[in-house]
Amino acid sequence: MDEGLVLALDLGASRLRAALVGPGGTVLARSEAPSATERGAAAVLDAAEDLLRSVRDPGGRGSEREGDDDARRAAGFPRRSPLAIGISAIGPLDPIAGVIIDPPNAHPSFRDVPIAAELSRRLGLPAFLDRDTNVALLGEHAFGAARDVQDVVYLTVSTGIGGAILVGGQLLHGPDGTAGELGHLLVDLDGPPCGCGARGHLEGIASGSGIVRAAGEAVRAGTGGLLRAAADREGIDRLSAVDVAAAEDAGDAGAAAIMERARAAFAAAMVTIVDVFNPTLVVVGGSLARGQGDRLLGPARDAVCSAAFRTPGRRVRIVPAALGDDVALIGCLPLVGMRLPDMTGNAAASGA
Repeated sequence: MDEGLVLALDLGASRLRAALVGPGGTVLARSEAPSATERGAAAVLDAAEDLLRSVRDPGGRGSEREGDDDARRAAGFPRRSPLAIGISAIGPLDPIAGVIIDPPNAHPSFRDVPIAAELSRRLGLPAFLDRDTNVALLGEHAFGAARDVQDVVYLTVSTGIGGAILVGGQLLHGPDGTAGELGHLLVDLDGPPCGCGARGHLEGIASGSGIVRAAGEAVRAGTGGLLRAAADREGIDRLSAVDVAAAEDAGDAGAAAIMERARAAFAAAMVTIVDVFNPTLVVVGGSLARGQGDRLLGPARDAVCSAAFRTPGRRVRIVPAALGDDVALIGCLPLVGMRLPDMTGNAAASGA
């Protein structure tokens, strides 16, 4: 799994990123552009191809980072071709067929897009696809906070909330490839609407988008003095979860109530996750989780100790993710390792 070079592509809601990833999960070259999925599938595929070519030949024509080729040689990596392409993408998707099925808020042409087959054809390499949270979990399992742990739940808390599940060292996909959508756990029967259209989901309360929605409602209702000031300064539609957290820290009661509810919803969901999946470890990543730190994880740990089944509740550890923003790029290395039978130096030579 760890001996070859892999081209990695991370297709997110806002960013399209590519990297050349080598042994140990080392990112040797990277490039990025806006995802711009609203432009349509053809434009995104063209941009993905350009980015992948730029990192496959760092310092060459089309590269956005001069000197990466020298960095590769200085790091001791032989100059050889990557074995395959790993693709981390927003879902829902079919990881076996390599097809992105129906991403929300994207151009209508971005339906049933055979992204793995198309990029494979364009770059002459095998390509393998999985949902971004699954790929992130593979990265944390191989090189980060979940190394050598076989039963792991991964959560990312950011603009949305996503999840992934490792059971006995194997990803849990389910028959349709959609298992692990933990942001859509029901935590409040009378809760606010979620982006998926249902009500009371964890994502609708504890994600960045859920927090911003609640902050907008508070401002319109005339509560939250500091939130009102932020809205007046930036515009109510430009409020962010960072603004709400900052208002809480500054003593705004309305912002504090929103953030406390978000943390309580996350803690309640964590009890359910521990009881249902019985993991050894829960890894929590994402920009909002990083910003909150133990303010988010502490109440979740307390809730699990007091409300989860005694045996798993005492054993499970809830820890922050270790790999940061590169997690979905780094995770493409073990993704390819799982799908490609022989990731060895000889295979690299034969796959050139």
